Amino acid sequence: MDKINWCCLQRDGINLVESNENLAKKYLESAESDFNEMKNSNSLKWKDITAYYSCYNSFYALLQKIGIKCEIHDCTIELLRFLIHEFGGKMLPMDFEFLKELKKTRVDAQYYLKEPASIDGKRIINFMLTCKDIYNHISFDEIQKIRKKIGDLIKELKNPQSTK
Repeated sequence: MDKINWCCLQRDGINLVESNENLAKKYLESAESDFNEMKNSNSLKWKDITAYYSCYNSFYALLQKIGIKCEIHDCTIELLRFLIHEFGGKMLPMDFEFLKELKKTRVDAQYYLKEPASIDGKRIINFMLTCKDIYNHISFDEIQKIRKKIGDLIKELKNPQSTK
């Protein structure tokens, strides 16, 4: 919980914004494009990078639809853990661990030039499809519930006296 709290207090961390369906759709398109790049690439390094962005952008599309902005990747990933129960059992704790590990693999390959990892394409597409399914079926009431949960947390952290 400390990490999600820290993320809510950062300027580029977790913030509520207006839902942006157009931008959300662009993130879904980007995720699909990244997945196609991953499938067609001969470079294991590039596969690691595009695999991560396929999943990250799929999840970020969902956040944009809800109206949550976060420019710190670790915080976006932490949001997945924080919100897992809000997605009606469609996302599981192992999805959080998977995205977290994908980020580590990408960073290792991209910045530390470590040996690229072998990527499980089926796991990538399953994560993307899960995000897209939630995106297509999340209700207005579910969105409002999530926004309230995040908004209450941000308000409590930024104004601790207002909740007493």
